[in-house]
Amino acid sequence: MEIGIDSFAAKFDDNSNDNDVEALEQLLDRIEHADKMGLHSFGIGEHHRREFLDSAPTMILAAAAARTKRIRLHSAVTVLSAGDPVRVFQNFATLDLLSKGRAEMVVGRGSFVEAYPLFGLSLQDYDALFAEKLGLLLKIRDNEFVTWSGKFRPAMNNQPVYPRPVQKPLPIWLGVGGTPESFVRAGMLGLPLMVAIIGGETHRFRPLVDLYRQAGLRAGYKPEQLIVGMHAFGYVAENSKQAADEMYEGYKIAMSGSIAKDRNFPPITRPRFDAQAGPLGAFLLGSPQDVAEKIKRHSDALGGLTRVSFQMDTANMKHDQLMNAIELIGTQVIPMVNDINDLGLPLK
Repeated sequence: MEIGIDSFAAKFDDNSNDNDVEALEQLLDRIEHADKMGLHSFGIGEHHRREFLDSAPTMILAAAAARTKRIRLHSAVTVLSAGDPVRVFQNFATLDLLSKGRAEMVVGRGSFVEAYPLFGLSLQDYDALFAEKLGLLLKIRDNEFVTWSGKFRPAMNNQPVYPRPVQKPLPIWLGVGGTPESFVRAGMLGLPLMVAIIGGETHRFRPLVDLYRQAGLRAGYKPEQLIVGMHAFGYVAENSKQAADEMYEGYKIAMSGSIAKDRNFPPITRPRFDAQAGPLGAFLLGSPQDVAEKIKRHSDALGGLTRVSFQMDTANMKHDQLMNAIELIGTQVIPMVNDINDLGLPLK
């Protein structure tokens, strides 16, 4: 199982340019640290709002490529509906060249909608935009010369798209939330599935993951081609009480402002937070041992996971806390997860 980090380049407490410079420098330090600690992947999201510095994720990933050697670098997610598939492909193909074959895309429609009016798009076309642009992106990935026509972009007539990436094909995951049609679409296309589970009980997503696998099998894909990843809030400290106490205050701040209003989140209380940190909740939170066991439970609940990504910085954690958590994940959580998988140990 691959274990990594996802970041939205969050910054909640200061709007100055000096702070933004420091925040991005610290983010690059964390990516470099994750590479050294043996984590498998690092993803950067895409948002277009005050709280985040990730509106140009491939720029951040390219800077990270120059400071890392092994870790895979991906989006989390690229808001494909608001982009031009040609340009999106070119950006990630270039990243793949810079990183010597370590780039991936996770594409989706975006859980926030500010990109649509920003780029002159209508929310009435929310699904149609994504479906059309995903089709074009996949065609560009698989063909150097592209002939294509659609509704939202000028047609292409045997036009070449460069550069071409190192990896053939360039990995493209489909990022999904809780919409059944999105799970089915990923299965029908045979794309890897990245499920964002930011709350609730993980096992409740199993019927949706089953829809993905069933659609993929009907479309003729082999079971081993239908891989599933999970993105969830998480944090690791030396013991579980410390982890919960350190994450709660920052999480409450981050989830009680404009984000909570835009997403209609319920008020953050300690009992609700602790429920998410419990055995069935989505949070990957606790000591290394507790988190390793919870990752295994999540994997069992969803019928097997190929990748798990921790979302930590949205909880407004301090840089040194995140660096320590990354070290614990690399030096303790990953070996424990590997041991559990190798031995097939039953977990309560």
